Amino acid sequence: MATQSPFSLLEDLFNRASATLQPPPWVVDEVQNRVVLLLNHVLQQEPEAMTRLVRQKGSVVLVQWRSFHMSLVATPAGLLDRATPGMRADLTLTITETSPLALAQQALRADKPGVRIEGDVQLAAEVNWLVDHVRWDLEEDLSKLVGDTAAHTVGNVVRSAAATLRQFVGQRPGADKAPA
Repeated sequence: MATQSPFSLLEDLFNRASATLQPPPWVVDEVQNRVVLLLNHVLQQEPEAMTRLVRQKGSVVLVQWRSFHMSLVATPAGLLDRATPGMRADLTLTITETSPLALAQQALRADKPGVRIEGDVQLAAEVNWLVDHVRWDLEEDLSKLVGDTAAHTVGNVVRSAAATLRQFVGQRPGADKAPA
């Protein structure tokens, strides 16, 4: 008798829930505002990223995954803001992997998800540069709250846990098979 993986059970549960349950618009709005704040915080730590975004000011990027979507516009300050409704996207990025579990596994392996790209080639190149070169220094931010030593200790614990989780995900049955 074949047993079903708990991972596939979780994925099936997520698929059924996301098909029937949709968050209220105010929740989506607030989450998107928080995402913009986080992205801008990270961008401000990398002056080259801001310089690249200044060159793209006014350009709109639409990011889509399943039924979720978010439009961002580059500001003259080299940061991001939510695009106003009705603004035409210069670049559309659609994440092609529909499984949240597969996306999480790719993130744990530090792989980029499959993305369908439509629109401005130069803007796509700038977005790709940002994805490849801009990283959130969470340990630095944490050190402002708890001090350098404690932040470094927490960072080491998180890195160790992430490595163990990556190893676990890599050892799960079927993890070495290429997706069909």
